[in-house]
Amino acid sequence: MTRPPRNDPAPPPPPEGYRSGSSLSSSGLGGATPGGVKKPLLSRISPPQLIALSFALAIVVGGCLLALPIMHSPGRSVNFLQALFTATSALCVTGLNVIDPSKDFNRLGQVVIMLLIQVGGLGIITFGTVFALLIGRRVNYSERIRLAQQVSAFDVGGVISLIRNIFLFTFLIELTGAILLSFRFIPLEGWGEGLFYSVFHSISAFNNAGFALYSDNLVGFVGDPLVSMTIAGLIILGGMGFLVQLNVVAHLVNPRRNRMLVHSKLVLTMMAVLLVVGTLTYLLLEWSNPKTLAPLGFGDKLLASFFQSVTTRTAGFNSLDYGAMNYATLFMTIILMFIGANPGSTGGGIKTSTFYVMMASAWSMVRGRGEINLFRRRIDQDTVIRAMTVGLLSIGLVNGMFVLLLIFNINPQITFVQMFFETVSAFGTVGLSMNATPIMSPAQHVVLILLMYLGRIGPLTFAVAFNSSRSADLVKYPPEKDIIIG
Repeated sequence: MTRPPRNDPAPPPPPEGYRSGSSLSSSGLGGATPGGVKKPLLSRISPPQLIALSFALAIVVGGCLLALPIMHSPGRSVNFLQALFTATSALCVTGLNVIDPSKDFNRLGQVVIMLLIQVGGLGIITFGTVFALLIGRRVNYSERIRLAQQVSAFDVGGVISLIRNIFLFTFLIELTGAILLSFRFIPLEGWGEGLFYSVFHSISAFNNAGFALYSDNLVGFVGDPLVSMTIAGLIILGGMGFLVQLNVVAHLVNPRRNRMLVHSKLVLTMMAVLLVVGTLTYLLLEWSNPKTLAPLGFGDKLLASFFQSVTTRTAGFNSLDYGAMNYATLFMTIILMFIGANPGSTGGGIKTSTFYVMMASAWSMVRGRGEINLFRRRIDQDTVIRAMTVGLLSIGLVNGMFVLLLIFNINPQITFVQMFFETVSAFGTVGLSMNATPIMSPAQHVVLILLMYLGRIGPLTFAVAFNSSRSADLVKYPPEKDIIIG
């Protein structure tokens, strides 16, 4: 059996007539080519379709596993919808819960949740590729294209090396996080429990999942710098994006040979700005709130504010009670959740780069400029259109699902603000909650399941995946400038 070469050379260029999602393989099941050779079944599935279908299948499998009685704690009962919701939340690295994973699932169930988080964070296709490499199977061109789409890679040829580096980097970071957390959890829980708690929370944090093995999440560690800063560091690294992580490391090792990409500069700048804005928001707006920051000293207030700012960016951990926060703070939290993390990361939301391009485009239009310049580079029109499309589809998806939650609401205790907060949290795969999700109706839980799923794969990916129209426009009409905007 032939193994792929160590230097992972770029594959040969695709044949004439090739388009994204097609395959170079000519054996297996599926439709026939013009020459009469049957094409593999997967070759007729485009990268967006494969991403969407693989996540959907994994959610169903995960839900079936978590619904098994052997996964539940003694005396606890979890129905299929609750298990499916938990599997969706874990695989889509969200963190919303309708039950308490620390009490309703036994250790086996918690291990399954942890594995779903890891698979969902890194990507199902990515795991499948690593397995194929381990058994010595060559990865063909069409599979490399799907991989590149999964991890938002620029170069299809070097995607295999990229996947190896991503797995190595992830393992080292999660191991480091688990070691640091063990200094707190082992004294609290004992050796066996403490080690599992450390590994579970490290994986959950790096993958921006927000699952915790404490009923109050991390509220009990609000003033603990070791736990708060370790979790926050893991969240930041996971939400940074795999390409940015590796680019920063390569640049630090050899600055002359490995330059910082414009993409890396953009998302790192946006991350820093949003972290500062979020920290100041929580610190100022919650300073005198007796149910959140008021009882804490200045150092703990600053630590708690920074932690909430970090975790709002799609992570879902909380050391303060969001159900007790001011409306102004909740509004800013909703905005931060909607923006989300960086592209190609374990986080969700519309992504920092999308938000920047949208805002920069609007500002450029206001100033009467036709182009957007960034770090002495021009952002092309296709990128602007794609960002605007993602933003518009996301707003439409959030509003549409929010209306469905209002229609299916049968609990008068759930307020309008609570419902909208949970909606944005599900879409951004954040997992923060105003304690309304557990008391929602089964129909509302189904809506949130769909919203977490669509938020994880991305509304644009889903729209492209199931768009049957693939024909290019053969006729181009003259532009019309008499349409009035604004």
